[in-house]
Amino acid sequence: MKELVQKSALAVKPYIPGKPIEETKRQLGLKQIFKLASNENPLGPSPKAVNAIKKCLAGINRYPDSKGFYLKKKLAKYFSLSAENFVLGNGSDELIDVLIKTFVEPDENIVTADTTFLEYKIIAQVNARKVKKAALRYFKYDLEAILKLVDKKTKLIFIANPNNPTGTYVTREEVKKFLNALPERVIVVFDEAYDAFIDVDDYPNSLSYLKNRKKIVILRTFSKAYGLAGLRLGYAIAQPELVTYMERIRQPFNVNSLAQAAGLAAIDDSDFLKKTRRLTLEGKNFIYQELSKMGLGYVPSVANFILIDTGTDSLKVFKSMLKFGVIVRDMKQYGLNNFIRLTIGTPKENSRSMQVLRKVLGGQSR
Repeated sequence: MKELVQKSALAVKPYIPGKPIEETKRQLGLKQIFKLASNENPLGPSPKAVNAIKKCLAGINRYPDSKGFYLKKKLAKYFSLSAENFVLGNGSDELIDVLIKTFVEPDENIVTADTTFLEYKIIAQVNARKVKKAALRYFKYDLEAILKLVDKKTKLIFIANPNNPTGTYVTREEVKKFLNALPERVIVVFDEAYDAFIDVDDYPNSLSYLKNRKKIVILRTFSKAYGLAGLRLGYAIAQPELVTYMERIRQPFNVNSLAQAAGLAAIDDSDFLKKTRRLTLEGKNFIYQELSKMGLGYVPSVANFILIDTGTDSLKVFKSMLKFGVIVRDMKQYGLNNFIRLTIGTPKENSRSMQVLRKVLGGQSR
């Protein structure tokens, strides 16, 4: 059967998602699981979004609004933009696929970092497009190194800001310098899935770049801070001309009616967003303190997760923690063999994760 498969598909190493809670319960016979592997909101979904979903359940026999008219209108008002600035997607993953299919010719290439969101490379491979990768510098995007990889065939640059899995970010001044040096023909995609957790002053306002540079695309999501990961709802922000071309490639009815209703309501749930931010910042500080007590290194994060250097084989750490009902993310797929990624959870989840980590590492400082 292998001879029937496209060569580009054979080269793909599938994305490995965080281990599901129910599967873990079933396999290990555990009653309580703490999933801290997929950067989900531990508070659950926005309550306003849940109520909105309940109200529209009776209408799921109908196809959703393919254009997402009301959600785009709401987003436009929230960002002081036009509805023509938005493309809705079945999560950011679909929008990455749409971007590559819309703008990158077979002989053109994409540039990004070597340790970043894996879907940039995976989706490019599925579409038989070449990806050029620059090494991180101190766990952070090196924009100067990315510039050096840009050639006449470069069409898209993906910058995850904050970066997943490191939690680091590029600053306002770094981005300004980068954009000034970049050829106008190249489209820059700022993937800002974790923007709602930012607590630093020098984080760039990517929306301001839309006015001065036409070839900018910003990706946002409802999966993280708003707790709607199970509904798969993301959106791209760009100049209307770019949006028009992306809409040609986007699948009809790609965003279901429940997701659209939930997104509409979640935008207004400022109290839930504030609570989520507060929980994340307080939890992050607690985990930093605990890691320091254990003598473990970590990468300071502006997102809702922390990259932790366990000092030993991360797969073994992952499996050992799993036995105690704590799911973390093993980073071997990213080439970080001694690292795990831990999502910030509730106080109870954070405390348990640190207890288990201390136990599986022998309770000794490195």
